[in-house]
Amino acid sequence: MDEALEVLASWAPGLHEALTGLGEGDHVIVDGTLNPTDRVRADQPYYSQKHKKHSMNVQVITRPDGTPLWLSRATPGRTHDPTAARAHGIVQACLTRQILVLADRAYQGAGATFRTPNYHHSEQPEHHQQSNRDHARLRAPGEHAFARLKSWHIMRRARSSTRRISRTVQAIHTLMTCDYSGRKRLNGRRGPVPPRHRA
Repeated sequence: MDEALEVLASWAPGLHEALTGLGEGDHVIVDGTLNPTDRVRADQPYYSQKHKKHSMNVQVITRPDGTPLWLSRATPGRTHDPTAARAHGIVQACLTRQILVLADRAYQGAGATFRTPNYHHSEQPEHHQQSNRDHARLRAPGEHAFARLKSWHIMRRARSSTRRISRTVQAIHTLMTCDYSGRKRLNGRRGPVPPRHRA
């Protein structure tokens, strides 16, 4: 089991590889997902005050159609999404390539090429309300990808080390982006068939 996990995780792309071919005029969807963990309350870094539970924060980048491009390593649940996005290099990588990033209100203040909805939606002028509706519509496919990630049983209650959780996330990414021929899809294109692992 451990060997299979490591093989699948090793096929997951790095951030810069995942963004290859994207640039000015393209956009991606970014969001963070909290995955519950079995931790004691004293283990403060993993305790999310917002959600009142111990968890791990995983940042997810998807294409406009919801296809996962990249999943980050797991970080403690108390990490705020903009902080995690900066720490993983997402903010700088997208700024360098001038890739527009659509994100929810949790990312307000991330700056660079991040775009978030306007606050106080019902009190805003009509054109701001329409902008929020358009933003939500464009982000909807990403929400489906995040739901697929959370549908994995292991992501609903992790009982392993931080490193193993991160490797599990990478393995899931590989499984989510492979077609039935076993070839990975990167940026909508089929990549080479990964080499067979030899015991």
